[in-house]
Amino acid sequence: MPQSNFASLADFEASKASLKEIRHHLHANPELSFEEEKTAALVAERLEAWGYEVTRGVGGHGVVGRLSVGQGNRSIAIRADMDALPIHETTGLPYASKAQGKMHACGHDGHTTMLLGAAEYLARTKNFEGTVNLIFQPAEEAGVPSGAQAMIDDGLFERFPCDAIFGLHNHPGAPAGSFLMRSGPLMASADTVVVTVRGKGGHASRPHLTIDPVMVSASLIMSLQTIVSRNVDPTETAVVTVGSIHGGEASNVIPESVMLTLSVRCFSPTVRDLLERRIRDLTTTLTASYGATVEIDYQRGYPVVVNSEEETAFATEVVNELVGVENVSVCPLIPGSEDFACFLEHKPGCFLRLGNGVDSAILHNPKYDFNDDSLTVGAAMWARLAERFLSRPR
Repeated sequence: MPQSNFASLADFEASKASLKEIRHHLHANPELSFEEEKTAALVAERLEAWGYEVTRGVGGHGVVGRLSVGQGNRSIAIRADMDALPIHETTGLPYASKAQGKMHACGHDGHTTMLLGAAEYLARTKNFEGTVNLIFQPAEEAGVPSGAQAMIDDGLFERFPCDAIFGLHNHPGAPAGSFLMRSGPLMASADTVVVTVRGKGGHASRPHLTIDPVMVSASLIMSLQTIVSRNVDPTETAVVTVGSIHGGEASNVIPESVMLTLSVRCFSPTVRDLLERRIRDLTTTLTASYGATVEIDYQRGYPVVVNSEEETAFATEVVNELVGVENVSVCPLIPGSEDFACFLEHKPGCFLRLGNGVDSAILHNPKYDFNDDSLTVGAAMWARLAERFLSRPR
């Protein structure tokens, strides 16, 4: 099938207004993780109207639209996330959130809209042979357990088989309509650790009669920073951040305990295991040396997003064809996390980044807004990628 027959930007010019209308509606009516009932209903109703076989309630409010054409034996999955964040919006836009304290501050309204745009085009043109599985995922922002894992646990890949899976996130700071691509590790794993140091409380004037958990915690905080600098290979990237300290209520009282919370991030499963081992060993040994005891609650969050080489090379070909090589660049490592990583632990695939504008507010900011200029670019990319993928021989 010649390239000229695949979806192009021009094919979506007539869809600009309708896509913007959908996106603004979703933006004005955000739903948090596990609450995406109305968003899921809108998605399902649109897909059904276009002729998709629609399955609702996958892993919560997840929706999967399946469309098979011809006798092709290849299948592809494309995912968009639907949930919003508990943030009070301050954009002042005419379509700003109507729900107090809820906001699409990460662009999931745009992600959902772009995939709907591609869905309508693919159903109308049917310019492929094989099966398209469009996954509209809930609860990406929820942390563990996330919507991705819930859909997997609900038999996503057994019920909707696919040869590969693709996803996308907008990227503030990059020009609208441009793409950022990277093979291998792309986004970090994100683990949370709650450390409770228990000592012996007492009067501040008699510290010799106590075991001061504040002092122990201060020493621990400094020592934890040696893990990255002295235990992790300098060619690797890792972060151990102590994000909060809670202990004591008065200046003249040495408390019984102090609680620390840590964020631990890296781009390698091997380094991830090393970090956990060293945090546990160092914390246990150091607190014991002061006569204190410690409780460690180590919570593994989203794994590393690892793009497979073949699927990333293929997706890069598609975006190069669509927007030109001058608008495609190598994506830097991103220390944020993303539960699309769970899908990639089961299937080969690629997670792309789509520019949201050089002057865009950052993600999770109350002034953030998805760039409407990217809607047709993203929709055209998904349509072309599906057509191209399904035209490839096994």
